Amino acid sequence: MNWHLLPLSEITQLFNTTPNGIDQVTASERLNEYGKNQIEDTKKKSVFQMILSQLSDFMILILIVAAIISGIIGDVTDTIIILSIIIINAAVGFIQEYRAEKAMEALKNMAANSARVLREGKMMDIPATELVPGDVVLLEAGNIIPADVRFFETHQIKVDESALTGESNNVEKDPEELPEGNYALGDQTNMGFKGTSVTNGRGLAYVVATGMQTELGHIAKMIQTDETTTPLQKRLASFGKRLSVVILIICTIIFIIGWLRGESVLTMLITSISLAVAAIPEALPALVTIALAFGAKKLAKHNALIRKLPAVETLGSVTYICSDKTGTLTLNKMTVQEIFETSDTKHNTVFEEKNKLLHAMALNNDVLKEENGKWLGDSTEVALVQYAFDKNLNRAEIEIPFPRIAEIPFDSKRKCMTTMHQIRNSDAEIIVLTKGGVDVLFDKLNADQKMLIPEFENKVNEMAEKGYRVLGYAMKTLSALPQNLDSEEIETELTLIGFVGMIDPPREEARQAVSECKEAGIIPVMITGDHKLTAKAIAIKLGIISSEEDLVLTGSELAELTQIEFVKMVERVRVYARVNPEQKLRIITALQSKNHFVAMTGDGVNDAPALKNADIGIAMGINGTEVSKEASHMILLDDNFATIIVAVKHGRKIFDNILKFIKYIMTGNSGEIWAIFLAPFFGLPIPLLAIHILWINLVTDGLPGLALASEPSEANIMQRVPRNPKENIFSDGMAVHILWVGFLMGVVTIAMQAYAIHLANSHWQTMAFTVLCFSQLGHVMAIRSGRDSLFKIGFFSNKPMLIALLITISLQFMIIYTPFFNDIFKIQPLTLQELLLTVAVSSIIFWAVELEKLIKKVIKLKKYNS
Repeated sequence: MNWHLLPLSEITQLFNTTPNGIDQVTASERLNEYGKNQIEDTKKKSVFQMILSQLSDFMILILIVAAIISGIIGDVTDTIIILSIIIINAAVGFIQEYRAEKAMEALKNMAANSARVLREGKMMDIPATELVPGDVVLLEAGNIIPADVRFFETHQIKVDESALTGESNNVEKDPEELPEGNYALGDQTNMGFKGTSVTNGRGLAYVVATGMQTELGHIAKMIQTDETTTPLQKRLASFGKRLSVVILIICTIIFIIGWLRGESVLTMLITSISLAVAAIPEALPALVTIALAFGAKKLAKHNALIRKLPAVETLGSVTYICSDKTGTLTLNKMTVQEIFETSDTKHNTVFEEKNKLLHAMALNNDVLKEENGKWLGDSTEVALVQYAFDKNLNRAEIEIPFPRIAEIPFDSKRKCMTTMHQIRNSDAEIIVLTKGGVDVLFDKLNADQKMLIPEFENKVNEMAEKGYRVLGYAMKTLSALPQNLDSEEIETELTLIGFVGMIDPPREEARQAVSECKEAGIIPVMITGDHKLTAKAIAIKLGIISSEEDLVLTGSELAELTQIEFVKMVERVRVYARVNPEQKLRIITALQSKNHFVAMTGDGVNDAPALKNADIGIAMGINGTEVSKEASHMILLDDNFATIIVAVKHGRKIFDNILKFIKYIMTGNSGEIWAIFLAPFFGLPIPLLAIHILWINLVTDGLPGLALASEPSEANIMQRVPRNPKENIFSDGMAVHILWVGFLMGVVTIAMQAYAIHLANSHWQTMAFTVLCFSQLGHVMAIRSGRDSLFKIGFFSNKPMLIALLITISLQFMIIYTPFFNDIFKIQPLTLQELLLTVAVSSIIFWAVELEKLIKKVIKLKKYNS
């Protein structure tokens, strides 16, 4: 309902109420009809349901099966490790789901606990939850507005609506109905909204909406949605399902082939099950969690606090960043950018320095300065006073010769503020200084200056086109202070002395960040509560708007578009001005419908739905509300857009490293499968025992794989476009790499086996086992970079990897050369010649992968040159 457009008489009729309020009987009936005035939760999951949902993930189910199989085989260590991974992942998921519900609790905490109402003309305090439509509430400075209300009586009442609308300035309320039109929440000046706070004055208002029907309630509905699935979660789910089917088929084939060749059923069953356990990358969830936690720790040092670990990876896939303007792209500090003084000489003798405009800026304000030097007051007035102060005009000093003796405060109808100052060195002469909107001041000028209004308007338009907020100053002198301070009488026959152009300037680092953003293939979009001209000017300065094709859309223009029309143009819009919470969510949804991954920043309650439903919601740590923080995936501790770009870089690096781990683990598993699968075709016995497979799976795969999480980012990481969200994890040649390198590993292993058997060497199984282990270590070093040679990136650029390799090699030597482990693993010590031979043969994998990178680089260079 458009309560702000209805006459007060219609509202009283609709709710059958009066300025004296409703009676108790009516209030009770309406409480039953409308329900309590509170934010409701959707049905909460029990702790058991939350835990069960974590254990129902497809990859987790695979791990549970793997643990059971390991238990059947008798490998207790592997079983314990797999179960530990399952428990850790379930715990992390449970904590994230549990914390997500705090967003609703934060919304509830915004509501007022009690409300002062008039019922049958009697004033009483009641619990805010018992308010009903039609109630009359009394509001004054310090109150939280308990429901959505329509004012019918106001006395200089101002409301801080920043948490709901994103507007930093307090809004003065007026009971008058608004002309027909589309109004953003911040422009509905006769309305008060649940959860916002009164900062000044007092007023009376009719309750028009309670509970979930309020604007705060609508936001609550919008954040009561399921968590979005991250790109990695989607890819791993798809990966796990396909992998399980492939493994089942391969293991069945290997079992049948071995059985047909005359191997014992028990041996082949154990080998097939062992291979299945090895082929399932049970360390993958642990690696993902460790990699994300590692990235989160690093990001915290760069002022980005990760609330939900998958957000780190999601950043690497982001294609659009929808950012709030104030404080994120700008300094959140109004600053005077330009002043214009008129050529008036009438009042030149009033101030000794003859700088009338600067004196007016210093004197006409209500700003206070604390002992620590901090300015207190309205942000606009602070900017004006600061400018004058920087020009050596200190208000405290100049008020000595020009003390304030009276004032007419600012109000929304006049759009002016007037102060009157005694001139100490004159015969009781009074200076009148008026500050206000230039269009208002033009009507108050003396006859001589009214002739110059077209000239003044040209200058004002020049400033406005730069996105500046323009205020004018005018003055006159009186022989004595009038007894009746009537604004219509005093604010007339004024002389315009100048204009001031102000703006919240863009952050210098944000301009560079926007440039980096575009270079990385990410499109930055500004969403702001500011007016169109200001938003456009800032966007141009930042480089967000860089061509005529880039569009600016206001909330009212967006409201007139159908969803089909909007989706068609959404990729061209770079700035949204004066938008409401539903529209922010609509923007996110439209971009997602075009297969984009969207990051959304915000600080207010109004941002919470979009933050929660974006692929990654980013809240502000300094100016953000608790609601926005709880709904977000990440918090910017410095409220700085540039920090997002740092986070994107980390996100891409982490995702790259996760892909490297998958490439490493799956290539190794592929090598084991190929070795066991191919051996019978060459008349060779099975090269590996079940315990060998499990050892490779646990040690050779584990430590070096986890060390990949520490791999530095690729040199070109921020010069490439975001990874296509539709691509699965095996795209971009990974599947081919896994197959051919795995095949080569298998061939090298059985070639070593065949050679040793040919020489009647009894150590053939130990040599085949060692070749496969060392082949994987060579492989992990080669894939540390997907494009550059190991010799270019350096052996020591990832020290945890070197430590992991030394430990793995030491453990391999331990089982080869220790009699106790020889018996367990059924292997024999190798001679120095045999050991050197296995190392040389296993190095084939390293050189093959290095050659692959070189060939790819040459092909890419040829394509570029052609």
